[in-house]
Amino acid sequence: MHKRSKRYKAIAELIDKTKLYPLAEAVSLAKKTGNTKFTGSLELHLKLGIDPKKAEQLVRGSVILPNGTGKSKKLVVFATGPAAEAAKKAGADRVGGEELVKEVKAKGGLDADVVIATPDMMKFLSTVAKILGPRGLMPNPKNETITTDVAKSVKELSGGKITFRNDESGNLHQAIGKMDFEEKALLENAEAYLDAIKRVKPATVKGTFIQSVTLSSSMGPGIKVQI
Repeated sequence: MHKRSKRYKAIAELIDKTKLYPLAEAVSLAKKTGNTKFTGSLELHLKLGIDPKKAEQLVRGSVILPNGTGKSKKLVVFATGPAAEAAKKAGADRVGGEELVKEVKAKGGLDADVVIATPDMMKFLSTVAKILGPRGLMPNPKNETITTDVAKSVKELSGGKITFRNDESGNLHQAIGKMDFEEKALLENAEAYLDAIKRVKPATVKGTFIQSVTLSSSMGPGIKVQI
């Protein structure tokens, strides 16, 4: 059994495990329990009432967090010609075409947090879908990572825009800001993220869509949120 530290036990006592906290109160409590030696993140964990084996029930999309995430992302863009030049000027960490697709295939992976592609590159990226897909890196029009305006996407994703996709268990896990953010900023980010999830509810989902929401600081105890 994993042995909890004295710090963890002390802050866990501040949380009533039987209570569902209003979002604002949960954020405030998370700030109090996020006293790590490093600047951690505020994380939201959602259990969804979807069947992740059904393609039509996958939950994915994007949202611009009003106060950013406080974390830099490594952006890789698959594009050629003028679009490639625009992506470089916008600040993409790496830009490439067919040669980069071949590299992904050869290495069996790609060092990136987010992948953006122009529509014409998708026929080449389809050959490495089995590599990028499981890592959540396959570009998709639903989260606006397939676009003709790569410069705009790079700038947005470098700022406060995040993309999300449910995992194999039908859950969502997302960092929505750093613990040194003001409470108001974290609350605004949390509200924006939850609103975005609600907007992309699959039409075929029956019953309760968001079954539970848990908020936590990095390495902190979970705080159950009132939906």
